[in-house]
Amino acid sequence: MFIDLAKVRVVAGTGGSGCTSFRREWREPMGGPDGGDGGRGGDIIVRGDSNLATLLDYTYRDKWEAERGEHGMGSNKTGRSGESITLPVPLGTIIRDSDSGEILGEVVENGEEIVIAKGGRGGKGNSFFQTATHQAPREWQPGEEGQVRNLELELKLIADVGLVGQPNAGKSTLLSVISAARPKIADYPFTTLQPNLGVVQLSDHRTFVVADIPGIIEGAHEGKGLGLKFLRHIERTRILAFLIPIDAMDWQDEYDKLRREIRNYSPELAERPHCVVFTKLDLMGEEYTPEIQTEGAFSVVSISAAARQGVDQFKDAIWRRLLELRKAA
Repeated sequence: MFIDLAKVRVVAGTGGSGCTSFRREWREPMGGPDGGDGGRGGDIIVRGDSNLATLLDYTYRDKWEAERGEHGMGSNKTGRSGESITLPVPLGTIIRDSDSGEILGEVVENGEEIVIAKGGRGGKGNSFFQTATHQAPREWQPGEEGQVRNLELELKLIADVGLVGQPNAGKSTLLSVISAARPKIADYPFTTLQPNLGVVQLSDHRTFVVADIPGIIEGAHEGKGLGLKFLRHIERTRILAFLIPIDAMDWQDEYDKLRREIRNYSPELAERPHCVVFTKLDLMGEEYTPEIQTEGAFSVVSISAAARQGVDQFKDAIWRRLLELRKAA
């Protein structure tokens, strides 16, 4: 099951309290203070894991609590620090404080760690307060409480190319042909109910990642259809590929609608490089590329994913543009 939004409560460990103790050894009944400090509480850490693709684990458990630090002991023994808890999340996860709305960080690399709740500091024992004029202190400090946060984890897939089109535009079929991904394919609208990722492999070990986004209908930016639930997954893509079935009633209107929905959702996203892909070319029985007015598309191609026609031309156009973007970065 694909889960891209989860809410959890995290509680960092409380620090251990300091100890009040005095040395009581043979022939030294009035020894000085030897109360140790308390240990530090454990942190809550978020770590990126490239093996994960969903936040499903956080729907089964919504509270995570780190270990508290041990109290200090006599003989100047410091209490053991509490164990930290590490929460593995998929790459592309944004961590937000749900109470304040503050973004605490986002994980985009494998192994990247973010401390989202710090454990409390351990309290000082009475030996810390000893001075030349205060040789038998009985003061001690309690441990500090660890941070408590209510978090919202939001996953935004990381891909080089986002396939955008209305339902049944052929996005899933294209993804299944150019990669090893196996999305659900059927002849009815909204077959794709969750985003799918596929890695496209070219010669010479060249690869790029493609995301198949569920069908976008008019009003998607307002939440219609699957709307806002999945539009956010194309925010991280470098290139958008607008897929238009060649048997559409009005190619220009189809293109304009898709561009308008993206622009209404995010003006910044609408400025990303894009290409136009006419799908289902096999329905025409011949090679044909409709002429439409595009807003700076770097390529317009016609393909038939089922017949493997024009697919290599599409992949080459994408790769050339990606190479330009990577060199400019």
